[in-house]
Amino acid sequence: MRELYPEIEPLETGMLDVGDGQHIYWEVSGSREGKPVVFLHGGPGGATTPTHRRLFDPSRYRIVLFDQRGCGFSIPHASEPGADLSANTTWHLVADMERLRAHLGIDRWQVFGGSWGSALALAYAQTHPERVTELVLRGIFTLRRQELDWFYEGGASAIFPDHWEDFIAPVPIGERAHLIEAYHRLLSDPDPAVHQAAAIAWSRWESSTITLLPQAETIARFTAPEYATAFARIENHYFRHGGWWDEGQLIRDAERLRAIPAVIVQGRYDMCTPMMTAWDLHRAWPEADLRVIDDAGHAFDEPGILDALIAATDRFAEPGETTMPDETADAGAIAGVVAAESSDDAARYAAEAEEDVADDESGEARTDAAGEAGDADRDADADEDADDDSDADADDDEDGEDDSDDDDNDDDDNDDSDDDDSDDDDDDDDEDDEDDDDDGDDDDEDEDEDEDDDDDDEDEDDDRDDDADDRDESGSVARRGDERKADAPADQ
Repeated sequence: MRELYPEIEPLETGMLDVGDGQHIYWEVSGSREGKPVVFLHGGPGGATTPTHRRLFDPSRYRIVLFDQRGCGFSIPHASEPGADLSANTTWHLVADMERLRAHLGIDRWQVFGGSWGSALALAYAQTHPERVTELVLRGIFTLRRQELDWFYEGGASAIFPDHWEDFIAPVPIGERAHLIEAYHRLLSDPDPAVHQAAAIAWSRWESSTITLLPQAETIARFTAPEYATAFARIENHYFRHGGWWDEGQLIRDAERLRAIPAVIVQGRYDMCTPMMTAWDLHRAWPEADLRVIDDAGHAFDEPGILDALIAATDRFAEPGETTMPDETADAGAIAGVVAAESSDDAARYAAEAEEDVADDESGEARTDAAGEAGDADRDADADEDADDDSDADADDDEDGEDDSDDDDNDDDDNDDSDDDDSDDDDDDDDEDDEDDDDDGDDDDEDEDEDEDDDDDDEDEDDDRDDDADDRDESGSVARRGDERKADAPADQ
């Protein structure tokens, strides 16, 4: 059985300003000349940990980790009072990945993701297939209604009736017909006694079921108040909106991945993301190499799963292993064909995501007052208000550049990426892949505001110059990050 590689420290770290007042923590470890790989953590709302670096051979990989919006070491943190999740959607995260890739001067990278990370990896690869060398996926999750109903509306309760009772305990009996919505109301309650208790119950349910055998230490880490609050709030936020994509979209659009070599690792007894989803994905994408682990559940560090994951990363690190053994198609040509379609779809879904979040916020009071009956009313109101919300979004777009400049002034001390400020994420999601690489729109030097936005190479050179200026502080950022995340769950 393969085991984790030895512990390593980051080569560099930073905080990347991605707009909307959001700054994401990132780090690079391993070899500066190694093959680029980006690790996508689970949740959504989890975090990266030092353990995740150890999934890759540090002598052969340039290992990129980052904490997604609102969690881990990224700021603002979703556990904070009054946390605003309106600018936290799948398509914001896809755009963040492109900003980070360009910021680090990476042309193409391997994408590794498990659980929610597999969903984000699929969304990113289907949108930017030309940027992906390989995919390594584990515990496939696509947020289909049947997947959410299984785990959060009663299906898994047949296997874990004891833990299920603890999960539903904070929810009033009259609200248990729709638990995701009921938990949204609890997690949004301003009273810490209410939202924190709900967050811990939500996180305990997941951590009690993700491994084949119970792990008390895992449960303790998941239920730490700060981690649990961000984790539960962000997960619930994404699940209520179905990931901001069409039902079944990630399975349907698997054809866009045919030129990308891939390994799918799935525990047969995964109760969190059951094997049916991995099976459906493999049927839609038979070129992917599906590895079923018969004696495992969901967590990446279960022995059989860990062995298969490291076997995959070792295999893709070898020269000549960038294509599947039976691959005959021109990967670049196929990727180019689907890239335009993918970018158009991403732009559409991003616009819909902004409208959905705005509608959701305007309907909060009605939801709290009307309970389950309010769900239908909110849907109707959302349709009537769509045009108004669109106008509001347009106004927000006009103000986005000024807001981004203000954020830069507040975060100069810990932000090594002032050259990466961009317009709001609606604009980013509408851009094509080349525009996504252009991260220099809001340079803190006034004359850069008049530069040609399409000059990607010059902007990425400026980003790397900023990195060189700020790396003296990167070690302290890494140390603080590791201290904060020392007890964070490594199982997602």
